Amino acid sequence: MEYYGKILCISHHDLTCEPNPVMSDSNYKKLSANGKINVVRSGRGLGGYALVEIATLPLRFQEKIKEKYGDMKEDILKNWFGSHFRIDAKAREFYTAFRFENGDALPPEHIQEYTVNASVIEAVLAVMEDTVLMRKAMKGGPVNWGEMAGAISYYQAEFGHTLPVSANRFKRKVSDFRTKGYESLISGKFMNQNRRKVTYGIERLLLAIDAQPEQPFNTTVWEQYNMFVEGDKELFDPETGELLNPADFTDKDGNPIVLSPATVAAYLNNPKNKALRAKLHMSQWDFNNAYRPYHLRHVGEWSLSKISLDDRDLPRPMKDGNRVKAYYAYDVVSGAVVGYAYNRLKTAELFLDCMRNMFQTLDRNGMYIPAELEVEHHLVSDFADGLMQAGTVFPLIRWCNPGNSREKRAEHFNRAKKYGVEKRTQVGIGRWYAKLEANRPKEEKVYDEKNNTYKVKSYTYDELVADDIRAIGEYNSQLHPNQKKYPGMTRWDVLCARQNPNLAPWDKAVLYRYIGFRTDTTIRNNSYFSVQYKNFILPDPEIIAKLEPRNYKVEAYYLPDKDGNIDKVYIYQHGRYIATCKPVTRYNEATAEQTEADKAAYTEQAKYVAKFDKMMKDGKIKKVGILNKEETKEITDIKAEAVEVKPHTGEDDYSAYLDVTHYETDAVAKL
Repeated sequence: MEYYGKILCISHHDLTCEPNPVMSDSNYKKLSANGKINVVRSGRGLGGYALVEIATLPLRFQEKIKEKYGDMKEDILKNWFGSHFRIDAKAREFYTAFRFENGDALPPEHIQEYTVNASVIEAVLAVMEDTVLMRKAMKGGPVNWGEMAGAISYYQAEFGHTLPVSANRFKRKVSDFRTKGYESLISGKFMNQNRRKVTYGIERLLLAIDAQPEQPFNTTVWEQYNMFVEGDKELFDPETGELLNPADFTDKDGNPIVLSPATVAAYLNNPKNKALRAKLHMSQWDFNNAYRPYHLRHVGEWSLSKISLDDRDLPRPMKDGNRVKAYYAYDVVSGAVVGYAYNRLKTAELFLDCMRNMFQTLDRNGMYIPAELEVEHHLVSDFADGLMQAGTVFPLIRWCNPGNSREKRAEHFNRAKKYGVEKRTQVGIGRWYAKLEANRPKEEKVYDEKNNTYKVKSYTYDELVADDIRAIGEYNSQLHPNQKKYPGMTRWDVLCARQNPNLAPWDKAVLYRYIGFRTDTTIRNNSYFSVQYKNFILPDPEIIAKLEPRNYKVEAYYLPDKDGNIDKVYIYQHGRYIATCKPVTRYNEATAEQTEADKAAYTEQAKYVAKFDKMMKDGKIKKVGILNKEETKEITDIKAEAVEVKPHTGEDDYSAYLDVTHYETDAVAKL
């Protein structure tokens, strides 16, 4: 018998072969012609032979097949397993990677055994999900676990599994596997605590003794542990005050488990325990660099896809002994500095100045807004709900973990700038504890009463800033470190030539509200206002309609260029954008001295006034008369009478407007 897909079949030859055929050839042809049996495959073709579905044969023939070829129920399952059994790769991966609590792995022979056992059980579960096949195998009855175990045991030698042949035990194995998965097959004999002299409890106690703030030596831990188990010292839980019981650390005979110095040292220096101890004793920065795993990355393909920012103290001191605080913005792909700022104090204003400088650089070179900014919480956290909120100004913001210097690309660029440019052009660059002697600056100690004074050359603030700006220019002009990818190109060349094509321009009206300077000013004569002693004009007189009632005060945001000039100002009122305004250009009032620029300035101002006059004319208010109800009734009762209107002759008399005496009389009367 064999399977055709999932159909258990028997060949025409096995049905009719001599001696003792199941049926005659003529009977086969008659049943086939009348459709009484299902011939799932004809015998046509080279080397082909006909296959008949056993389930469609009359029962008398099925009984003969059973007598001749064996129990059909067991054969259905046995044949299915024989053709469908596959090794589960995921099971092998699980058992290979499996680790017990102490970090031990499974022996190789057990990895193979458990992988095969899991694969066999998965085959059993797969056949049980095939309701059609199971109905045929069990003749419509419930699962017969005896027959299932028998079918599997047939392949015990071939597959190499160690599953039980008992029906109940086999059923329990399948049930546990269905509930607990791969781990259910792992024997409980592994990791028996009785086989260890140093139990998990003892190991944790050794680590607890080592956790003292004075960081004891391994020999000290050994001494204190042995003194405790022998009753010469007491240990307690500092959180609860509970005394530890030495009886919990004895062998099966009640004797204290005394350890040797080598055993204690071995457990304390286990790689996992060593990392746990370092986490407790080391600073976060030292632990991250010595023990904590870090990501392996590679830079992108386009400049301005990511900007990394970081602060730094310039290495050389000022006259007062303090150091200049610097903040840099680096493009990650090119490594070029695209923004910088300096201050005597490390405040949030230092970060803002760097952002202003960066956007001045981008604007000056016609570059679009970077796609992502990489920053740390220090100095920048105050802007998390505004400028540094993803989608407000920058599409993406990445907040680095504090104390993880590897994570920020800017940290690596700081080092490249320091030792690649500054050290060659400035005296006193390096660190006194540097491993390389050439990177240790010369320092001479002064042996005075303070005993912490050194002879170090100092500089003014302006000198240090000027030197660093020159270093930035030289750093950006250096060849890019990856000359294989960017042959002959400097860092600045890569920044300009490899800009991300998907970047978008920025809205200065939005950006300057976060990084620009602010001045509160007032709109005068419905046209202009002053910022930094310079007048700016509204783009259109209609803008005044956007102002709040009785409120001409606005907030003006701006950002000067590198020469200190302000070309545009963005005005808001209580956080609501009003307009973008340009400077008002004054013109020479002496016509004989006017230049073309004066004439253009006159024309611009005249246009604004003309627009205002037109707005006044178009919006002229039409007067209405006001009457009370009694006056209205009297008017309606009066009949209309014809009135003769004489044509106007002569000139209008304006003498009343020229005589000002009546104005004085009216003014006195109103006092």
